[in-house]
Amino acid sequence: MQTVRTGRADRDPLDGLDDEQCAAVSAPRGPVCVLAGAGTGKTRAITRRIAQLVRTGHVAPGQVLAVTFTARAAGELRTRLRDLGIAGVQARTFHAAALRQLRYFWPQVVGDQPWPLLEHKLRLVGQAAQRAGAGAGADDLRDFAGEIEWAKASLVTAADYPAAVAAARRATPVPPAQVAAVYAAYEELKNRNRMLDFDDLLLHTVAALEEHCAVAQEFRDRYRCFVVDEYQDVTPLQQRLLDAWLGARDDLTVVGDANQTIYSFAGATPRFLLEFTRRFPDAVTVRLHRDYRSTPQVVWLANRVISAAASRPAGARLQLTGQQPPGPQPSFAEHDDEAAEADAVAEAIAELLRHGTPAAEIAVLYRVNAQSEAYERALDAREIPFQVRGGERFFHRPEIRAAIRALRAAATAATGNPAVDLGGTVRAVLARQGLTTQPPAGSAARSRWESLRALAELADDLAGSTADADLGQLVAEIDARADAAHPPAVQGVTLASLHSAKGLEWDAVFLVGLVDGTLPIQYAEGDQAALEEERRLLYVGVTRARRRLALSWALSRSAGGRRSRRRSRFVHGLVPQVDPPPRLPPATAGSKRR
Repeated sequence: MQTVRTGRADRDPLDGLDDEQCAAVSAPRGPVCVLAGAGTGKTRAITRRIAQLVRTGHVAPGQVLAVTFTARAAGELRTRLRDLGIAGVQARTFHAAALRQLRYFWPQVVGDQPWPLLEHKLRLVGQAAQRAGAGAGADDLRDFAGEIEWAKASLVTAADYPAAVAAARRATPVPPAQVAAVYAAYEELKNRNRMLDFDDLLLHTVAALEEHCAVAQEFRDRYRCFVVDEYQDVTPLQQRLLDAWLGARDDLTVVGDANQTIYSFAGATPRFLLEFTRRFPDAVTVRLHRDYRSTPQVVWLANRVISAAASRPAGARLQLTGQQPPGPQPSFAEHDDEAAEADAVAEAIAELLRHGTPAAEIAVLYRVNAQSEAYERALDAREIPFQVRGGERFFHRPEIRAAIRALRAAATAATGNPAVDLGGTVRAVLARQGLTTQPPAGSAARSRWESLRALAELADDLAGSTADADLGQLVAEIDARADAAHPPAVQGVTLASLHSAKGLEWDAVFLVGLVDGTLPIQYAEGDQAALEEERRLLYVGVTRARRRLALSWALSRSAGGRRSRRRSRFVHGLVPQVDPPPRLPPATAGSKRR
């Protein structure tokens, strides 16, 4: 019979874990491979494993380097480790870790000032395209930039690019020789200007570790234990960096799910995850299959979606087992056109809001960003607040910049006189910036108000987790989050692409625009590997839902248009019947992920 330990997590890292999670946390020093399905508590397992290694004396917190793929995920690791009483662990993205190391070692390796980081490469790509006699339109430059990023992530030089894309059977936007010419010109211009792009951070860090024994020795004396999250998304370049970090050691824990590999277009490959035990024959392998996020109905649909894949390697044959109480069946709806689909989704969202589901617990997910416009209009018409992931960055918003300045000034004025009620003090400061007790009318004003409220709720969270927290600590927390691009949660329905939804979850999820040509995307036709990646995208979308899941599609693009579209082949065999779009049942308190 399944045993679940109970107790306070700050006393014993094994408290509250199921048998498989316990096996992952208590496994001896690496190598350890955790195959973790969606919703199975992999972040919980990672952080508890680090806490276990620290508390058993295997490693000091400062000797642990945990890497993942987004600043938000790295911030979540740091927050959970802090809640476990573990301070000093380096939890960063690959690029943030490499940047920190490169800045430290640059004087020793190069001898002059570190080259600045090229944060926006399209201008330089444009110059390279003109030099190579290639197209320089906005779409052309984005295509060239994407191909350069893929090549560098795949450890492919400009000279080797044509042969590499032929071997990979990769479709290129223009003839490969032209991409190679732009790539070569871009590298020449970048080096002449003494600048680095994001991929260079990894490449130069690898070179520093591989070519300078003293640098490698100093690094390996500092870090003894490595944890890699989302290991299915590692690129050859990131794996080369990880190998350079490790040297001859094997104190490594990797966590991943090959069923959620959705970044192959950027060079990611599940090969390193699937071949981990071949490289480390003595590795401990643990499979997490108990899904604590979603209802059995959602889990059943997710299993059906992924099990229909044409081929799945052994490491990807992970069947989820739902652990939550039963919920409503996923719904399917067919609409005449995209506007009708968006209106039906917005009306269903309005009903969920009326019955108490918070707006922040609802998401609309689509395949391409251009699909968001119809849903923005439909939600705006009903004055429903929303946020578009991938839009303006939180800490760059004018109202947030002004609010942070005000909080910093208040913290300076309050030095030596800590606030008794941090949340109340922060709300008093933000009131002068426009934070009222009730939200204003209008979507633009409501969006600004929600941003300010997110800062106030961040203060509440800090006060709840840190004794005697004051304004200075709040400003320090905000600065750390801004540096890590880890914004607080903003209330509002989330509109997001399936790619940007990876790693997130909501009580109610609407998967929209499910037609052939969009999901799967048209250019995946004729390429079985690309089609299976599109299927995995749908799987990722389904597994974002905790309790309510609605899938829909429209037969024409515009009202009165020819109904020539076909629903996605990925939902064939899943749709029980196609009725008029149903209203979702009234909300009840949804269970949270364990």
